[in-house]
Amino acid sequence: MELKAQYGYMLIADISGYTSFLARTELEHAQDILTALLETIVSNFQSRLTISKIEGDAVFAYVLDSDLPRGETLLELIECTYLAFRDHVDVAFRNTTCRCKACSAIPTLDLKFVAHFGDFMVQHVAGIRELVGSDVNLVHRLLKNHVFENTGWKAYILFTGQTLEHMSLRPDCLQKQMESYEHLGEVETYVMDLHQRYKELKEAQRVFLTAEESDAVIVYELPASPLDVWDWINAPTKRVLWSGFNEFRIIRGRDGRTGTGTQSHCIHDAKVLNSEIILDWHPFDYWTQDANTGPTRQTYRIEPLEDGKRSRLHLHIRGKMRWPDFIRKPFMNFVKRMIEKSMKDLENAILQEQHSGAVTLE
Repeated sequence: MELKAQYGYMLIADISGYTSFLARTELEHAQDILTALLETIVSNFQSRLTISKIEGDAVFAYVLDSDLPRGETLLELIECTYLAFRDHVDVAFRNTTCRCKACSAIPTLDLKFVAHFGDFMVQHVAGIRELVGSDVNLVHRLLKNHVFENTGWKAYILFTGQTLEHMSLRPDCLQKQMESYEHLGEVETYVMDLHQRYKELKEAQRVFLTAEESDAVIVYELPASPLDVWDWINAPTKRVLWSGFNEFRIIRGRDGRTGTGTQSHCIHDAKVLNSEIILDWHPFDYWTQDANTGPTRQTYRIEPLEDGKRSRLHLHIRGKMRWPDFIRKPFMNFVKRMIEKSMKDLENAILQEQHSGAVTLE
């Protein structure tokens, strides 16, 4: 059978410091620790990526370009995976009563990622699915780099230049450096310090509108995973398929990322009919925004259902206008009905794509 080239993102998560950790610790406990950390990585990756292989202390995964229309989702997934990894390391160390060398050395473990966009072929041999191709070789070669030598960073994300170009993303915090490999030449890379990013995410101000604080509450079940729902609502190419607008334009903040301070405009017939500004942004979990619909403050929370195959979307809305109740309540009911219709249109768009592989605009 002839192999067919495919295009997509390839991602390796590699546990930093494991070789030295293993060399000076008890094998049995060390292996238990490694297994738990690898399971944490795999669990996060599987929400959107296909696991290609477990490579010792690393996980190699990929996703087709067509399955990830919003490239920034990859960066958010990496950050969520790192948060889960660090939290697991911290909890495991705090809760252990074992004094063996392995358990005592848990805090020395960290995580680094290498991301590359390119082409590859999926080869099936004896029931094993293997990725092959020059770009597959490159993403593995990039694990041997000069990041620690040049920066001192033990936890980081390394992107190739063509990956960021395809993602249409260039955060300000990235540090550019060139890597050179035999037979591959020079490779332009951009690196993010995950220790600094972890600190920023942990210290970020929480803005969450509860049901009790809201004027209207909408709960709607959708036939898609939390990550898919996240993309359907936030990816411009997806948003226009169900929102009733013919353009959804994002104006990112100074750091080049979607997050707190990011603005978006919903446009119909060249007129901005709705604008939003993000106040709190926790990928795949919840976000809070102010919208000029009303105007209102809105918190969206995505709850996973059925092992992550379906989601329950919770939307809490509070009006920001100082109107008397006889005006405020009917208006908020109108806003609620309007959003409920949009949720039904979103459900139909998801089902249409699942059944036919494409969504057509009415």
